[in-house]
Amino acid sequence: MPLKIIVICTGNSIRSQIAHGFFEYFLKNNAEIFSAGTNPCFVHPNAIKVMAELGIDISKHTSDNINKYSSIHFDFIITVCDYAKLVCPYLPGTGIRIHHGFEDPSILRNSDKHVLSNFRRVRDEIKNYCLNFIKENNLTLPN
Repeated sequence: MPLKIIVICTGNSIRSQIAHGFFEYFLKNNAEIFSAGTNPCFVHPNAIKVMAELGIDISKHTSDNINKYSSIHFDFIITVCDYAKLVCPYLPGTGIRIHHGFEDPSILRNSDKHVLSNFRRVRDEIKNYCLNFIKENNLTLPN
């Protein structure tokens, strides 16, 4: 049975979607990756844009409620925003719960140029986190 990872934030709009994209990209078929929100809304267009800059397509991702996955036993349950950590519901199984909060890049409301640079910075932080997570947990990267 493949490894199952879920990444959770409040809106399942930016941070969890970016992490979802990186984990899928890095782990390919070696894991099943999910993302969800405690209060889902939409996949943010800037998240799609900055991931596309790296050749990772998350445009078909959907913003899902965590309750959709309540019957799945996850190996890792990762929260990427402080609010989601506080209100994350119980998920069955013995999954390891991990929290690593990232800044919400949508809070910067200046020009498009500044907003995108903030999205890129957070994207790169999440990329580094995902790579370190894979290494620290001895997960297998495909050839």
